[in-house]
Amino acid sequence: MALTAFAPVVWGTTYVVTTELLPPGHPLFAGLMRALPAGLIALAITRTLPRGTWWLKAAALGILNIGMFFPLLFAAAERLPGGVAATLGAAQPLLVAILAVAVLRQSPSAWRFAWGIVGIVGVGLVVIGPAAGFDLVGVLAGLGGAATMALGVTLTKRWGRPADVGPTAFASWQLTAGGLFLVPVTFLFEGAPPAIDLDAALGYLWLGLIGGLLAYVLWFRGITSLPVTSVAVLGLLSPMVAAILGAVLLGQSLGLIQLAGFALALASIVAGQITPKTKKEGVR
Repeated sequence: MALTAFAPVVWGTTYVVTTELLPPGHPLFAGLMRALPAGLIALAITRTLPRGTWWLKAAALGILNIGMFFPLLFAAAERLPGGVAATLGAAQPLLVAILAVAVLRQSPSAWRFAWGIVGIVGVGLVVIGPAAGFDLVGVLAGLGGAATMALGVTLTKRWGRPADVGPTAFASWQLTAGGLFLVPVTFLFEGAPPAIDLDAALGYLWLGLIGGLLAYVLWFRGITSLPVTSVAVLGLLSPMVAAILGAVLLGQSLGLIQLAGFALALASIVAGQITPKTKKEGVR
């Protein structure tokens, strides 16, 4: 669980790295650099390619978890205040709880639904300020990003991974597929790549090797070995880490409302790892 939680913690550094190190106006290129190089490096290390139906499954998972998620995430970030975008993304655990019933045939859990809502409220209190604004396209993009990631997580749990394939090779398939999907999208909407100085190079290395390769290896490993709803709720750590880094490194203030939001979000994360016993087992 701790290793899986490392992924959303690292993803929470993306905002600071992007604003402080990367050239502005190229969020899709940042997503491409986060996915494709990491995927190709992992492929070169593992030398393992999909077989049979896994070519299609890996492509579908890569497009959902990486290729579609990144553009929708960045579209929401560009059209909405960061707090609003983060709160829409926090809907993912609730969507996963719904998909777990529809796709994985799990029994509906009022516990999961309730704590999913608590998590959204908590993240909202942490990151939404009084100047929060709403844009319809941005809101749809934010919800679409949460939905594609939720579906990708759920299908990853449903399909698992081949018995003879390790988590690094499994992550390499998805990162490469998502990165290849992003190549035409990036150059269509952003044109030529930006000039890369030393700061940008360090930022892209962090996003690609740590936020891409290492984080997604641990994330996909966690999805295949832990309950899917438990993994999904760990995603709440990402906006919380972003808020903490904003306060520590960028001088952004955290008041009593934000601290209350932290408490609610942390409670949701902890509760998401607990499976209450049923009446049949003697506990109400």
